Amino acid sequence: MDTFIRAANALLMIGLPLVLGIILVRRFRLGWGLFGIGAVTFLGSQILHLPFNAWVLNPWVERLGLTENMSGAPLVMTGLLYGLSAGIFEEGARALVYAAWLRKARTWGEALLFGAGHGGIEAIVLGGLALYGLLQAVALEGVDLATVVPAEQVEAARSQLQAYWAMPWHLTILGAVERVFAICLHLSLTVLVLQAFRRGNALWWVLAVAWHMLVDAAAVVVSASGGPYLAEGVVGLAALASLGIILALRGGQAAAAAPAQEDPAAPAMPPRSAPERPDRLDDSRFTE
Repeated sequence: MDTFIRAANALLMIGLPLVLGIILVRRFRLGWGLFGIGAVTFLGSQILHLPFNAWVLNPWVERLGLTENMSGAPLVMTGLLYGLSAGIFEEGARALVYAAWLRKARTWGEALLFGAGHGGIEAIVLGGLALYGLLQAVALEGVDLATVVPAEQVEAARSQLQAYWAMPWHLTILGAVERVFAICLHLSLTVLVLQAFRRGNALWWVLAVAWHMLVDAAAVVVSASGGPYLAEGVVGLAALASLGIILALRGGQAAAAAPAQEDPAAPAMPPRSAPERPDRLDDSRFTE
């Protein structure tokens, strides 16, 4: 049963983003290119984000003494700093792609598919790692660890295996639940960044960074102080708020897609030409 739950968790993390992609592609009659661009955007952002955290932010947090007492104000400050880092790099990558690569992708549906790829590849990668960990744990179950790992690592490996199998199933499945919530967040962030280009106002990008920072910080703070279940509850509320943002900004596309109203002051259109004669059908646009 434990093995089945862990396998289901990993497969859901991998499969749910793909199902969402299929739904959006069919709903908006778009290709998979936007999903792939979103995936590349996330991976590209991490090429800079992870080294920045490792080489700049982590040492800075330690110098500030925030890691000495991970509670209260230091914990909140730590969460905000790491949330701000994620927001700047990921929303910066989204904005850069919109400015340089997706100059014509300005609709709500296109933003959703782009965001699904961005959040979906994160879920797929984490699901792949979870599946790899499960396969390793199953392969090593009942095996003499001294025959497969160096002697100085045997105790550490044994402790890790025991901790892995001791994790209750309802905690294991939180991985898939969290990815669903995170994808909702990524969809809302992509729609927010889109507004910066649709409305010509960079404050929408700032709002996306702030929303990303607040959700990440809340997850860190609540997880450290209240445990994983309460943290997922908070992230779930953020996911509901994200859905509200997505629906609230849907009107932007409806307005763009609506036909322009006729301006009374505009010059009158010339009368339509007479219907084409049958003998000129070969020259019509249908033969191009």
